[in-house]
Amino acid sequence: MFLTSSEKQIAQRRATLRAFDVRAREAADALADLRAAQQAYVAAGQGVGFWMPKVDATMDTVANSLSMLRQAATGAASKSALDEAASTLTEFGNVDKRVRDYVKSDAQLMAADIVFTEGGETAAMAARHVKRARIEEQQDLDVFEGARRKQEAMATAAAAGLLILVVIALALMPAVTATGRDALSINQVASREVDPSIGSAVDELALRREDRTERKQETATRPVDVKHNAGLALKAAAHLCTEIGRVGDSRELKTLLGRAADALDASGLVLWTGTASGSELQAAAAHGYDPAMVAHMPSVARSASNAVAAAYRTGTLQIVLSRPGSSKGAIVAPLLSADGCIGVMSAEIRDVGEASETVQALAAIIAAQLAGVLASAPSPNQERSTGSAAL
Repeated sequence: MFLTSSEKQIAQRRATLRAFDVRAREAADALADLRAAQQAYVAAGQGVGFWMPKVDATMDTVANSLSMLRQAATGAASKSALDEAASTLTEFGNVDKRVRDYVKSDAQLMAADIVFTEGGETAAMAARHVKRARIEEQQDLDVFEGARRKQEAMATAAAAGLLILVVIALALMPAVTATGRDALSINQVASREVDPSIGSAVDELALRREDRTERKQETATRPVDVKHNAGLALKAAAHLCTEIGRVGDSRELKTLLGRAADALDASGLVLWTGTASGSELQAAAAHGYDPAMVAHMPSVARSASNAVAAAYRTGTLQIVLSRPGSSKGAIVAPLLSADGCIGVMSAEIRDVGEASETVQALAAIIAAQLAGVLASAPSPNQERSTGSAAL
C-alpha cells in the first residue's frame, strides 16, 4: 500500500511539473514577444496604433501566466523567482509608459534609447526569473523523488526482513505431527548425520535427491521435531553470512558465492550490480558458469521483461518455476541498501527447489548480506568498466 501510494505521489508531482514547465515556456515566449512589440514603436514603417494595444494585451497574458505559475509552484524558491518576475513585469509597464510619452511628443531618439536599454533589459530579466523558477521546480521534484525512493527501499527491506522472520518462525515451531510421505521425508532428514560445514549443513535440500522408491517402502509414521533441521539451515546461513561480511577481495567473494550456491543447491549463481545511472545491470561475479561466458554476458536493462530486471525494479524476490525436461527453476533476490536496490543475485536451482520456502529464505538472507558488502565497496561499476572483476 505504501509503495503504491508513494508511486502515485511521484507520478502526480511529475505531471504537475510538466504542466508547470509548459506554462513557464509560454510565459517566456510571451515576454520575448512583448520586447519585440515595444521595439516596433520606434521602428521605421511601423504604426504605434497597432503595436501599443499589442503590448497591452501581451502584458495581460504574461501577468495571468505568472499568477497561475505562482499558484502551481510547490517550492519556496520557485515562488520567490515568480514574485520577482511579476515585479519586473510591473517595472516594464512603467518603462513602457515613459516610452509612450516620448513617442507622443515626437521624441523618437529618447523613446528608442529607453526601449533598447531599459525596456529590453527589463523584459529579459523577467524571462530569466521565469527560467529560474522552472529550474527550482525541477530540483524540488528531484529531491522529493529521491527521498521517496529511499523510503520505498527501506520499506521493502523491512518487509523482506519481516517475511524472513515469519518463515524462520514457522520453521522453528516446537513440534509438528506429520503423516504419510511428508512425515517420512522430514524424518529422513532428522535422522541424518550432518556435517557442520556450509556445503552440507542445509540438509533439507538433500531431500530432493533421496530415492523416491526407498521412501515408498517406508510405512511407519512418527512425530517429528522440525526445530533441529531449521537450526542447521540457520547455522549454515549465519556461518556463510559471517564469512561474506569479512570478505577482503573479489577472489574470496567468488569462493563464497560457490558456497552460497551449495547451500541453495544451485547449479549456477550470478551476482548482478546496477550501473551508476541505474538503467541496467551487469554481471559482476558468478559461480557455476564458464568464465568466458560470464565475461560476455550482456547487460540487462532495468525495463527488460525478465525476473532479473523485475527484482531490480521492484526490490522483491522473484521466483521462476522450473519446466520439467525444459528448463531449471530460479530464484532472483534483490540486493537492498539504504540507497535502494543496488543489484540482484540470481540462482538456478536444482530439482524444483525454487518452490521451497527455506531455500527462498536462505536466498533472501544471503542477498541481504551481499548488499551490505556491495554498498560499502568503492566504485564497483568503475572497477568493472576498467576490466576488473572486483566488487
